[in-house]
Amino acid sequence: MLNWAIYGMVFLGSLLMVYNIYGYITYARDIQRRKGWDRARTVLYVPIMLLVMFLLGYLAVGIIGKPDLIVSGILFGGSIYVFIMYRFLCRVTRRIQENEQMEARLMAAELSNRAKTEFLSSISHEMRTPMNAIIGLDTIALQDEDLKPPTRDRLEKIGVSARHLLELINDVLDINAIESGQLVVKREPFSMRETLALINLLIQARCDEKGLEYRHEASEDIEDTYIGDSLRLKQALLSVLDNAVKFTPAPGTVSFTAEQAPASGGQRKLRFTISDTGVGMDAEFIPRLFDSFAREDASATDRYGGSGLGLFFTKQLVERMGGDIDVTSEKGVGSTFVVTVALGEAEQPAETEEKPDLRGRRALIVEDIDLNAEILADLLELEEIESERAENGQVAVELFSGHPVGYYDVILMDLRMPVMDGLAATRAIRALDRPDAGTVPIIALTANAMEEDIRQSLAAGMNAHLSKPADIEHICTTLAKYVQ
Repeated sequence: MLNWAIYGMVFLGSLLMVYNIYGYITYARDIQRRKGWDRARTVLYVPIMLLVMFLLGYLAVGIIGKPDLIVSGILFGGSIYVFIMYRFLCRVTRRIQENEQMEARLMAAELSNRAKTEFLSSISHEMRTPMNAIIGLDTIALQDEDLKPPTRDRLEKIGVSARHLLELINDVLDINAIESGQLVVKREPFSMRETLALINLLIQARCDEKGLEYRHEASEDIEDTYIGDSLRLKQALLSVLDNAVKFTPAPGTVSFTAEQAPASGGQRKLRFTISDTGVGMDAEFIPRLFDSFAREDASATDRYGGSGLGLFFTKQLVERMGGDIDVTSEKGVGSTFVVTVALGEAEQPAETEEKPDLRGRRALIVEDIDLNAEILADLLELEEIESERAENGQVAVELFSGHPVGYYDVILMDLRMPVMDGLAATRAIRALDRPDAGTVPIIALTANAMEEDIRQSLAAGMNAHLSKPADIEHICTTLAKYVQ
C-alpha cells in the first residue's frame, strides 16, 4: 500500500510537471508577443529548461531508482509549488495587462476629449464670428428712426433668430463644459429681485409675442441679496420658462412663482414653480425628460425647434447649485416644474455701482476682421465712445507704445489674429516700461468662448473676457467696471 502511494505521487507529480512545462511554454510565447522582449527572449526559456530537468529527475527516480516516501513527497510537493507559482505569475501578468489596457483606454478617452474640446472651440469661434456680424449689424440697423414698420419687424425677427441660434451654440458648449468638469458655478452676491425682474421682462415679451398670458409672483419673504451664481440661475429658469412658452399654444397661460423653502445646512432654499397650460407629456416619458436629446415626439423638432439639450443642461445646472427639479404633467392639460436651489445668505445687500459716463473715452479695437472691427466701432460710436483700430497684436503694441500715457482708456482685444495673437499682445503691453502699461484695462472680445480661453485671457493679464457676439450694453457694463 505504501509503494502504491509513493509511485502514485511520482506519477501525479510527473503529469503535473508536464502541465507546468506546457503552461510556461505558452506563457513565454505570450510574453514574446509583447513589446520589449525581442532581445531578451532567451531569458524566458531558462525556467522551462529547469522544469524539463526537474521532470527528467522525476522519471529517473521513478524508473531507475527506488523512491521512498520522503523523496516522492519532496518531488510531488515541488510540482505543486511550481504549479502555484505558475498560476500566480499568470494572474499578476493578467492584472498588469488589464491595468495597461485601462491606462490605454483612459489615454484614448483623454485624447478624444481633448480633440472634442479643440473641435468645439474651433467651431464655436467660426460660428460666433459671423454671428457677431449678424447681431451687430442688426443692432445698428434698428437704431435708424426712419425705418418703415415692416422693415423694423423683419430686423427684429432677424435678431431674435440670431440670438436663438446663439443659445443653441451655447447649449453645446455648456454640455461640453459639464462633461469635462470645467463648468464653473460662482458664489458671489447678487440681487434676486433684479434677476427675477430680468426673467419676467424676457418671458413677458415672448408671451406677448405668442399671445399667451404670463403670471408671475414673488413671495414677500424673498430677500434682495443672496450668494450664488445669478447667470447660471437665470439660465436654468429661463430654459424651463422658454419650454413652457414654446409648448403652450395660444390662448394659454404660463405662471412663474418664487418663494422661500425651508433652509437646510446653513443655506437658504428657494423654490421656483413654473406651470403652463400647454401640450403636456405622458407619464411614461417623464423619467426620460432630462436625458440629452430627449424628445417625446420626434416631429417636435420641426414644430418647436431646439437642440434637445436644454432640460438636460438645466438639471445639471440645478444639481450643481445644490438643488433639484421635479415635474408633473398631463397630456393635453399642461406641466408643472418645481426648481429648488440652495443659495448662501448675504450679510449685506449687493452694492450697485453707478455707471460712469463713457462719452469721449477712447478705445483701441484690436481685430483682424475688417467687418467685425467696423461693427464694433459703430456700436461704440452709438455710445459716443471714440475708437481706433489695430489689425493684429503687433500693431496694437506699436500703437499703444507710440502714444502718450493715458491716450487709450481701454483696449478691446481679439484673441485669434495673425502676426501676433491677443494673448501675446497683452503680455507685451503689460511688460512695457510706462506707467499705464499695467493699469490700462484690456478686455478680451473674442469668439473663443471656452473656459480654458477665459483662464488664458486672465492669466495673460487681461481684466475681463467677453465672448462674441457681445451686445453693446454688455460691453458698456463691462467697460464701466474698469474705465475710471
